[in-house]
Amino acid sequence: MSTAAADATASPAPSAPAPSALARPATREPLDRLTRTAPTRPRLDWRIRFGVLSLVWGFSFLLIKVGTDGYAPFQVTLGRLAFGTVVVGAVLALKRERLPRGARTWGHLAVAAFFLNALPFSLFAYSELTIPSTLAGICNATSPLWGMALSLVALSEDRPTRRRVAGLGIGFFGVLTVLGAWQGFSGLDPLGTALALLASLSYPIGWIYVRRTLADSGSSNLSLAGAQLFVATLELALVTPLFTSVPTHFPIVPLLAVIALGALGTGLAFMIQFSLVAEVGPTTAQMVTYFIPVIATAAGVALLGEPLTWSTPIGALIVLAGASLTQPRPGHKHP
Repeated sequence: MSTAAADATASPAPSAPAPSALARPATREPLDRLTRTAPTRPRLDWRIRFGVLSLVWGFSFLLIKVGTDGYAPFQVTLGRLAFGTVVVGAVLALKRERLPRGARTWGHLAVAAFFLNALPFSLFAYSELTIPSTLAGICNATSPLWGMALSLVALSEDRPTRRRVAGLGIGFFGVLTVLGAWQGFSGLDPLGTALALLASLSYPIGWIYVRRTLADSGSSNLSLAGAQLFVATLELALVTPLFTSVPTHFPIVPLLAVIALGALGTGLAFMIQFSLVAEVGPTTAQMVTYFIPVIATAAGVALLGEPLTWSTPIGALIVLAGASLTQPRPGHKHP
C-alpha cells in the first residue's frame, strides 16, 4: 500500500500497499516529525516487523490472483481499499485523531489516492487476469526505476549521478531479461504486462505529486493515510458499478483473499511500515522493496504452480541491483 503520509516521509513499497513505498529520497524534517509522534516502545523487534511486512506485501500478488478468480478486478480493488480503510480508520478512532481539514488538502488527497491506490491497485488486478502473479510482483519492483527517471525531469533537487544513471540502465536491462526480449517476448500477454508496468509507473507519479503538495500539510501522517484510503475507496465505489454488476454469489476463498489483501496487505502493512520508518529510518525501511519480488515469485511458484524459467529470477536480480543503485546512499542528504 502507498499513502500520502508514508510518501511524505519515506519511500514506501508500492504494492500495497501499499504496497505499499521506494524511489524517492526523504527529507529530514518530515522524518523528525514522524519520529516524534510514533510510539517509542514497539511491541516487536523491528526485524520481526520488517519480515512480516516483506511477507505481507510479497503475498499480496498471490492474493490478487486468487481474488480475481472469483471477482472482477474492480471488485477486488474496491474490497481491498474498503477493508484497508476499516483497519486504518479503527486505529484513528483508538488514537482519537481527526481527519485533515481544508478543501485544498482533500483535493490533493484525491489526486494522491488515484495515483497511489485506486489506479495501480486496479491495474495490477486487471494485469493478473492474463499474467502470472510472479511477473506482476517483478514488474512492481521497477517502480524505483520509474521514480528515478521521472524525478530527473520533475524534481529539480534530484541531480543525476553516474551511479544512479547506471542503475537506471541496469534495471531496465533486467526488465528486458525478465520479459525474454531476445525471444520476442513470446509466451507473455503484452496487455497484461503493460498494465503491470503502468501500475508501477503510477506510484512515482503519485509520490512526486505528494512531495509538491502534501509534505507540509500540517496533518498527522496517520490522519493523511486514513483520509487517502477513504477517498480512494470512494473513487472505486463510483467507478466499479459502471463496469461490473453486483455478484450473484460470493466464492469463499477469493473473498477471504480480498479481505486479507485489504486488512493485511493494505491496512496493517501501512501501520507496520509507519513504525519502521519512525524507528529505523526510511533508508532501512525501504529495503523491504528488494524482498517483495522474491517472496512474490516463491509464493506464485509454490502455491499457485506458476511456471518459472531461468530468465525470471536472473532478470529480477538485475532489476533489484539496478533499483538499489538508483537509491540515495545511506547518510546522503538531499535538499
